[in-house]
Amino acid sequence: MKPGQFITIEGGEGVGKTTNIQFVESLLQQEGIEYLLTREPGGTPFAEEIRELLLAKRDENVSSDAELLLMFAARAQHVAEKIKPALAKGSWVIGDRFTDASFAYQGGGRGIDWARIEQLEQWTLQSFKPCFTLLLDVDPQIGMQRAANRGELDRFEIENLEFFNQVRAGYQRRVAEDPERFALIDASVSLEQVQEQIKTQLLAFIKRSNQD
Repeated sequence: MKPGQFITIEGGEGVGKTTNIQFVESLLQQEGIEYLLTREPGGTPFAEEIRELLLAKRDENVSSDAELLLMFAARAQHVAEKIKPALAKGSWVIGDRFTDASFAYQGGGRGIDWARIEQLEQWTLQSFKPCFTLLLDVDPQIGMQRAANRGELDRFEIENLEFFNQVRAGYQRRVAEDPERFALIDASVSLEQVQEQIKTQLLAFIKRSNQD
């Protein structure tokens, strides 16, 4: 059986991930592709409990190292119990964020040394990574305004503009390091224009995967 493909959707706050993940689902359905939708942090009962710890606002300062280690603890469980088994059965997996988010948020936003995250990535995941990543990109000032309109903010969403500028820079660095895997989507334009970009990029990836 041919293994499935692992697709991730990445981006900072307010880029429209939720709406556009639904659009990705509709495209896969139109193509007759069986898929599993999951998210990070989270994806399994154990990993979802870690998600709650990570997102809850609290008086205690959470160290950057503790935050990073919890992210990778949830990810290790997620990959072992959900993502790899689905791929092995031939199902595609759509991931709402993955390791790129750790480089962007903990590396870019928190300032953790890139090499330390790479070491943790190698120890936890070895060479496992997504086959294709859609990165929704928008000016953080616009993204923060959109996020504020959604309702109550979590522990990450209440960070300041400089933090999200650094997150965006972290994502841009990931694209520069692995350009073949990424499709950069301009999320500042209308939803219709965003989804036209996604459709073009995703259908091209599906065509390539069918030829492999």
